Amino acid sequence: MSKLLVTGASGGLGRLVLDRLLAKKGAGDTIIATTRNPESLADYAKRGVEVRKADFDDEASLDAAFAGADRALLISTDGLGRRAEQHRKAIAAFERSGVKHVTYTSLPKPVGSAISIAAEHADTEAALAASRLDFTVLRNNWYLHFIAEPVKAALATGKLIDGKGDGAVAFVTREDCAFAAAHALLSGAGRNTWDVTGPEALTREQLAAVIGGVFGKKVEHVRVSPDDVRTGLVAHGVPAPFADLLASFDVGVSKGNLEDVSDTVKRLSGETPKSVEQWLTENRGMFA
Repeated sequence: MSKLLVTGASGGLGRLVLDRLLAKKGAGDTIIATTRNPESLADYAKRGVEVRKADFDDEASLDAAFAGADRALLISTDGLGRRAEQHRKAIAAFERSGVKHVTYTSLPKPVGSAISIAAEHADTEAALAASRLDFTVLRNNWYLHFIAEPVKAALATGKLIDGKGDGAVAFVTREDCAFAAAHALLSGAGRNTWDVTGPEALTREQLAAVIGGVFGKKVEHVRVSPDDVRTGLVAHGVPAPFADLLASFDVGVSKGNLEDVSDTVKRLSGETPKSVEQWLTENRGMFA
């Protein structure tokens, strides 16, 4: 019997992990879900999940929220610019609370990456390595649902415009990441770091071809510079810091930061990860 803790449980990934745990956990296991807003998880409380309040900027709240947990999933916070500090506080609280194993959601190739948020993930991985904890680091690739807006634009204009050059991305669904995270939380051991990806890495030329094939429309890839991407985003009302982040992903992709493919989803969860073509086909209604 274990007490399984999920942080950031009210987010998109967290809820999917809770669903998987409820389907897979042992009869004696307890699931603890933490969030800044416990009322947002009332539906899971009704299903037997123990919901606790946790604020990553308040160390005392972390000690109370993590008390009694045996194994924990640390879903990276949304506190851009504050993540590393927040995660270090959580790792220290895990140690104080007696947690034995932590699963952490990171990013591929975080050390030296061109992607601006990667440094915070690298700092967190270093903090885990310096701790007394065993851990499983899951370096999640680019979630497929993030391409919904670019696909809509490509279908409307016939052009997939970006600054990613010849770089490839091993797109993965958030559901597949949740499957891997839930199983690492349940059974991860030792100290391991794994990439979590879909079954293939696609260049933007290949992605344009897949979009065109699924929807029966001609789509071409149009190359611009990452600076052009940033300028265009700001011109369309995207706040400059977020535009900087998105443009940094273009640079990172062009440098190969997201191109590696792994079998982690299948190995951990037994599920075959979905391809871009399969995901687009299953979600055609999203683009109608």
